[in-house]
Amino acid sequence: MRDIVAAVAEQQDELASLLRSLDDAGWATPSACDGWSVADVVLHLAQTNEMATGSAQDRFAEVTARLSEGLAPAADVDEGADLMVAKERGTGFAEIDARWQRSCADLRAALLARQPGDRLTWVAGELAARTLGTTRLAETWIHTGDVAYGLEVELEPTDRLWHIARLAWRTLPYAFQRAGAEPPGPVAFRLVGPSGTAWDFGDGDAPTVITGDAHQLCQVAAQRRSATETALTGTGPDADRVLELVRTFA
Repeated sequence: MRDIVAAVAEQQDELASLLRSLDDAGWATPSACDGWSVADVVLHLAQTNEMATGSAQDRFAEVTARLSEGLAPAADVDEGADLMVAKERGTGFAEIDARWQRSCADLRAALLARQPGDRLTWVAGELAARTLGTTRLAETWIHTGDVAYGLEVELEPTDRLWHIARLAWRTLPYAFQRAGAEPPGPVAFRLVGPSGTAWDFGDGDAPTVITGDAHQLCQVAAQRRSATETALTGTGPDADRVLELVRTFA
């Protein structure tokens, strides 16, 4: 667990570096998330960190019930997240920052207390503790980019993306299921990481192969870019649908 928790901590630190010097106007700046300010994004991360900590401590239902208390039933995960943020919107910026920082530390401690293969409850069903850590890395990375976009800061991709690219590959069956599509056949990713290293996921004889820049693949899986806007290429029977449906969040 230590390697994925270390990656989560590094990603949290990158976001903290963007928030450290913000004044009230900075916190109120619109992010890349439609309708959400920088403060809303950080509040959402605090809430979902608390949910993940609850999951690692076998208290997921309890924490989720507290966060959603008084809210109307949500049609899907995205609407539920929006409702939870709206419920607490208006909380002071300093309080949001302190809550997020506290939630980061609590999450890391809770994950380190589990074994990688421990089965935990999460939004999309049961998953391994290590996978939960990877989903937190992915979501924190996505929203760090959303904040950076709002603040007009250019961030350099790092090799932490290896975990996120692997998550995108491993969860393809879920991505297809969520879209109501038949699961794909074997798929391989042949990617190049930010440091120039080859990142290969999947068997060499997989009929569908996605090739290209790992950062771009992660952006597509985060639904922050369309595959048609990238240099990613795909061959094989499921290539187009993989590039359309791949995702790294519930």
